[in-house]
Amino acid sequence: MASKDEDNLPENKKLALREKQKGNDAYKKKEFSTALEHYNSALQHDPTDITFHNNIAAVYFEQKDYPKCIAECEKAVEVGRENRADYKLIAKAFTRIGNAYRKVEDYKSAKTYYEKSLSEHRTPEVKALLSETEKQIKEQERLAYIDPAKAEEEKEMGNDLFKKGDYSGAVKHYTEAILRNPDDAKLYSNRAACYTKLAAFDLGLKDCETCCKLDETFIKGWIRKGKILQVMQKSSEAQTAYQKALEIDPNNAEALEGYRACTMAVHSDPKEVWKKAMNDPEVQQILKDPAMRIILEQMQNDPKAVQEHLKNPQVASKIQKLLESGIIQIY
Repeated sequence: MASKDEDNLPENKKLALREKQKGNDAYKKKEFSTALEHYNSALQHDPTDITFHNNIAAVYFEQKDYPKCIAECEKAVEVGRENRADYKLIAKAFTRIGNAYRKVEDYKSAKTYYEKSLSEHRTPEVKALLSETEKQIKEQERLAYIDPAKAEEEKEMGNDLFKKGDYSGAVKHYTEAILRNPDDAKLYSNRAACYTKLAAFDLGLKDCETCCKLDETFIKGWIRKGKILQVMQKSSEAQTAYQKALEIDPNNAEALEGYRACTMAVHSDPKEVWKKAMNDPEVQQILKDPAMRIILEQMQNDPKAVQEHLKNPQVASKIQKLLESGIIQIY
């Protein structure tokens, strides 16, 4: 049954809309061949309506025939322009072209058509699609740039400059090497060495962390991390880094020396003692115990009180733990 709006339309447009409706019904049922027949029939009745081209393109998209989808959308834009169609419908055609190009991983073309769509009509959905596509373009470019052989060449140039004391120049080559081979842990370690020489300790530490994450068995990365943390006066964290190195090689002289130095520094620095102790769940539990807090207060006011409390085995073990962690000395 025709709507009141249809009553005022020319006969050809009435017939076109009826075919479109039949096409929509088939489309919803995923009967795409049938939908296509009806949309084409609608177009024969009224070749000036952009909607029918958009609908045909939607069917081709569902059928994964992306070249036909793109061609139909381009025809939709042409017909839309000629007949002064709503800019939202033209935007819709451009968006579908973008979607089709994304499906075939031609992200640069997709970006172009999303931008065209937004120039016709701005919507949050298309802005999001554009943003995601731009990320995919960057990732494609990053992956295309990877070349381990060129990375090795850049590393060698960096090594030469490092030996000559040109640390800034070496950083540039190591950075290029990383771009060429971002999964090589040694490259981050080399650049960290340059940053250390340039006193850019934050950047050096960041590279060491990446290095150790990529290869947990690369001992030089842990040692370098430990040295940087020592310079940054983070003895407790440096101690942990050296400990990791010693797990890989218990006899490594650099790691042993660094670990001993950090151990001395930690126990001579009340702040470091407190920080390390408070990372121990057992120490945290003891200090949360109301009874232990009272005992510790008594010991603070009367050092001789410790002898009395040590007679209780449970309390004695907790006090021993606090002594080992250094907490009692600074409480």
